[in-house]
Amino acid sequence: MSLADGTPQNISIVLYKPKYAGNVGSIARAAKNMGITKIIVVGVSDLDADQMYQRSTHLAADVVDAIQYKRTLEEALADFAYIVGTTARQGRGRGPFVSPRTAAEAIACVAPKNKVALLFGPEDTGLSNEEIRYCQSVTTIPTSDAFRSLNLSHAVIILSYEIFLALSEKSKTSPVAPKWARSSEIEGMYAQLKTTLAAIGFLRPENPDYWMMHLRRFFSRSGLLAREVKIIRGICRQIDWAAGRSSSNKKT
Repeated sequence: MSLADGTPQNISIVLYKPKYAGNVGSIARAAKNMGITKIIVVGVSDLDADQMYQRSTHLAADVVDAIQYKRTLEEALADFAYIVGTTARQGRGRGPFVSPRTAAEAIACVAPKNKVALLFGPEDTGLSNEEIRYCQSVTTIPTSDAFRSLNLSHAVIILSYEIFLALSEKSKTSPVAPKWARSSEIEGMYAQLKTTLAAIGFLRPENPDYWMMHLRRFFSRSGLLAREVKIIRGICRQIDWAAGRSSSNKKT
């Protein structure tokens, strides 16, 4: 089975603070088997290269050679338009969750025109709520009761395999998502929206991020175009101006 186009080139695996170099090497090999060759490592830069090469084998040494290292998650995700987080921890504030197959089908529609990140957390703790907030979609891999979580490289190969199948089977007549706004544009919009909504008293000051989470979910349902992000930011500026004007009129 082969892929019809270069869509996998738009897909990257983003590893946030991985603890074991051997796992990164195994991930490189597993990902390359499924046509994904881009890996970004975030928050660590001292992983043992020999261990990575040993576990990747010579077949995926080029993937290890090309690994990008980023200091922060915000920096690593800035250019991506669609971010899929993976987690074994479920909770009201972390979903809604989709299966790897459902996530892969969405990625097959998004990836032709957008850069996609598959985000994985540390081996021991996974992704926190702070990291999940960057994601447009969150997937969890079901396991038996005996094991609540998977080895990091196993999780990568399962999701990568589902994506490989979805891309291979995707019909040429299947819908393709338009080019969406990048994460850096989206995060700028959320920061401005949070400031504006706090200023007019819409957000509860004791827990503003809880209410912002619901807004993130709302906007993530269909994706935002760059021009739509600009419209929302323009509305925020107008609200700020109107609120300031109202305040000035009250003083006079």
